[in-house]
Amino acid sequence: MSDKLTHECGIAMVRLLKPLSYYQEKYGTPLWGFTKLFLLMEKQHNRGQDGAGVACVKTDIAAGEPFMFRERCVKTNPLDKIFKTLLSQYNEKVQEGIIHPEFPDTVKKHFDFGGELLMGHLRYGTSGGYNISSCHPYFRRSPWPTRNLALCGNFNMTNTEELNRSLIAMGQHPIFATDTQAMLEKIGFFLDEEHEELFRKLRGEGLTPEETSRRISDELDLARVITRSATKWDGGYTLCGLIGNGDAFVARDPSGIRPCWYFQNDEVIAFASERAPLMTVFDLSLEEPQEVPPGNVVVMKKNGQVSTSSFTAPLPRTSCSFERIYFSRGNDLEIYKERKLLGGRLADQVLKAVNYDWAHTVFSFVPNTAEVAYYGLMHALREKRRGEVKAAIMKASQEGNLSEAMLDDLILHNWPRGEKVVSKDIKIRTFIGQEGLRNQLASHVYDITYGSIKPGDHLVCVDDSIVRGTTLRRSILRILSRLNPRKIVIVSTAPQIRFPDCYGIDMSELGKFVAFEATVALLKERGQGHILQEVYELCREAIAKNECVNHVRKIYEPFTPEEISAKITELVRPKNIEWQGEFEIIFQTIENLHAAVPNHTGDWYFTGKYPTPGGFRVVNQAYLNYFEKGEGRSY
Repeated sequence: MSDKLTHECGIAMVRLLKPLSYYQEKYGTPLWGFTKLFLLMEKQHNRGQDGAGVACVKTDIAAGEPFMFRERCVKTNPLDKIFKTLLSQYNEKVQEGIIHPEFPDTVKKHFDFGGELLMGHLRYGTSGGYNISSCHPYFRRSPWPTRNLALCGNFNMTNTEELNRSLIAMGQHPIFATDTQAMLEKIGFFLDEEHEELFRKLRGEGLTPEETSRRISDELDLARVITRSATKWDGGYTLCGLIGNGDAFVARDPSGIRPCWYFQNDEVIAFASERAPLMTVFDLSLEEPQEVPPGNVVVMKKNGQVSTSSFTAPLPRTSCSFERIYFSRGNDLEIYKERKLLGGRLADQVLKAVNYDWAHTVFSFVPNTAEVAYYGLMHALREKRRGEVKAAIMKASQEGNLSEAMLDDLILHNWPRGEKVVSKDIKIRTFIGQEGLRNQLASHVYDITYGSIKPGDHLVCVDDSIVRGTTLRRSILRILSRLNPRKIVIVSTAPQIRFPDCYGIDMSELGKFVAFEATVALLKERGQGHILQEVYELCREAIAKNECVNHVRKIYEPFTPEEISAKITELVRPKNIEWQGEFEIIFQTIENLHAAVPNHTGDWYFTGKYPTPGGFRVVNQAYLNYFEKGEGRSY
């Protein structure tokens, strides 16, 4: 994706099911679980580079000793800094003779992360700024272990304001910060309730304080806590929580919007946002990791018992299709195949755009994350060309006109040609404050391979998706034009992004979408500007009545996707370049998206069909913000 876009965070959890001594004896280190957590996070570093955080709970710790720990960082390369810091602390204590790795009890006693429960989070900042206070995990502390909560997640809630109002109605004084804070307090409230109910029930049984505490820990029902907490949740989420007594949970939204996978054997249960990291870190086959079912919570008790149960009514599954197009790493076999199909499905549109001129077309990709889709496009083009060549050879053979020169022309000179035309340099530090100079520096992030295009060639570049068109305007088209191709075709493996997201991706301002910008321009050019006012009135009414209807779709109805694409092409083309060649942008069709990615049907940013009521409220509010010239997120 050439446009900068922040998006889904990443989660990781490791629950050791054996004592630390087991891992020392079998694997030669008591930090086996700690290492696995780091690897799961490192294999998901694509999901968040604005901050990282880890938490640990140690079980069976003597009274008076700390049992719950956290480390967070929002500096450059935060994950590396966290683990280097923690390992330095460990190694220093080993050198000082405080920790003896061959005696895991010393590790557990003297190393903060020498525990059985480990949780990590990688953050992209869609809200709450980029300071340490907005970095997961969040903590809620208490002298009672069963009331301590560490929470992290990959989520956005559409109704944070409503959640905060419900907390006020309960008598709390919430801090209006982020949806994470609201979720922490919501779960924390019902965790307190669960604790109090158990305490009142056990108080009359004549138990000692130690026995009471143990029974509360044993009988704490986290599934019930999550069920009570989730009554007003609206959004896409994967939530991970650690309780101070050694219990833990992972919950996934009922539409399956946000991804979550897990693996369990007799040594460990581990969770991650993506399947491939689990496969790599634990050396698993494709079938071994399992999805956390949508609308379910997995609860791990301190004694190692694991259970999965529904905590909310199921909704139609609408898993995020952007995960498959761009966000998740492409080394998952199914995602790899889907991205190749996304590229392959564009072949007919691409050939039409270059007038089937095989001999004078060069195919490439930008940025690097579009490489797999490029392979898929090239595979589809070669299949098509192979069919043409076969038919031509059969015809020439029948007519007696087959010759070596003809074969050379068919096979060698007119075969789909791919080149590495664009490369992305190490990110240039745009620390200069003046905006014009910053933009000038940013325009040099990409570079070209000079000589890769011959005079008169068409140049086709595959991109993952086009959101704002900013990088195309300011950088990519400018550098591609230096090669002086006859025509530049930019091919998006995603359809036109027309509507805001509110479930994890930082795409909430309508006015910044180039597809919306183009459509508004078309309405005004064709004397249909009154539709903008009509939609504004409809959106205001829908919000007032809390209606689940997307009135913004009316903006796009007068035009075909091809008309909007043509206008986007016009808007994105830089005005002050000497190159006079043709330019065209091609977008994936919705039909081809669904054919390539059949099991991830969440496409609201393309179609405006939101899976929860909050999505409809957000899209209508986003239009109000645009029309009233307001800025900021619409939820």
